[in-house]
Amino acid sequence: MTATLAPIALLLLLVAKVPVAFALAVVGGASLLISAGPQLTLGIVSDVFFETTASYVFLIVPMFVLMGEFLAVSGIARDIVECCQRWLGHMVGGVGYACVAASTVMAAVIGSSTASTAVMSSAAYGPMRNLGYAPGFAVGIIAISGTLAVMIPPSIILIIYGILTDESIGKLLIAGIIPGILTACGYIVAIRLMIKFKPSLAPKVETFNLRSATAGLRNVWPAVLLVVVMIASLYSGLASPTEIGALGALAALLISLALGRMPKTAFAKAVANAASVTANLMLILIGALIFGYYVTESQLSQKALLLVSDSGLGRWEIMFIIILIYLILGCFMDQIAILVLTTPLIYPIIKELGFDGVWFGIIMTKTAEIGFVTPPFGMNVFLASNITKVKMSECFRGVAPFILVELLLIGVLLAFPSLSLFLPGFM
Repeated sequence: MTATLAPIALLLLLVAKVPVAFALAVVGGASLLISAGPQLTLGIVSDVFFETTASYVFLIVPMFVLMGEFLAVSGIARDIVECCQRWLGHMVGGVGYACVAASTVMAAVIGSSTASTAVMSSAAYGPMRNLGYAPGFAVGIIAISGTLAVMIPPSIILIIYGILTDESIGKLLIAGIIPGILTACGYIVAIRLMIKFKPSLAPKVETFNLRSATAGLRNVWPAVLLVVVMIASLYSGLASPTEIGALGALAALLISLALGRMPKTAFAKAVANAASVTANLMLILIGALIFGYYVTESQLSQKALLLVSDSGLGRWEIMFIIILIYLILGCFMDQIAILVLTTPLIYPIIKELGFDGVWFGIIMTKTAEIGFVTPPFGMNVFLASNITKVKMSECFRGVAPFILVELLLIGVLLAFPSLSLFLPGFM
């Protein structure tokens, strides 16, 4: 009985716009109370709070978030955008390419899709419009480029997935590199083809100035070097992901101080923003773990596995259904919420079907990318539209061709698991 009522109650709370963390904790805790009794429930809840807040692994989240905040408030992220524009802006569609390239670099230093989209909306939309780019096309490039932060390390979604499933966070982060670069290349190809078939989308080009382009590297190279050193350290096993996050945050602060871009107000803002994001993610994780204990205690996972085995469907047919479910959910829900809600049920099914957990983490993250730009939720599109003042309908039309590219890339990652597993295999 509880197994039927719990999902319904959770859905009703989410529809009523109760925060995801509280909805998960209330439903999970109440269901445990009914099915397992007060003594066991209190023990589980207290253990979850302690294990989450005292977890060494979870420290990776505030460290990477803090690193991104230091680089964002210091203006280095904006410098990356301007540098890419100086090097690529002379090509047809070059500012669009620069937007993708800058977002790729920022994904590795900021780690937040919405933060990357906000920076790009402010820094790249103006130059695109001045060169004659169509408004919807420009916003489409900005919104889709922001999703690269979901895949390229340090990806918060991959980190939380690793915490929830006990998969190696280091391997998950490294696994996102090739799919992330492949995705960026897919966006660039899409921009080139769109301009080829409709030149009016981007009619003008800038004049290339080698001196200006070289000067643009002055404030960018320390951040790029930081990313390279972090990935090399993670890949070689020189340090754990948590240690790399801490060193990255310290290095980002030192770089900002060396450039004279970290006044007290900026430092306070970065720390406050990082604390807010971390607290929000920690509450969601606590709620997810409480609900996860209920899923385990009520044997919902085993029942789901039995249902799948009795369905008569093949493993790939089940995988396609799971991906379709994620794509549909992404149209209506926050990506972190989807992750914490579905992982306790879906992950055991994936493992039972013989799929690799790291590979599935990449597939699920790819569906999250699409969720950031699909209507009606489309957080990146909504944010870019709000900043650039371009109509939402026009923005969604501009991003639509890139969604087709994303669907094609999901097919490629499904067909060739080695694209995700090649680098982790050598760690």
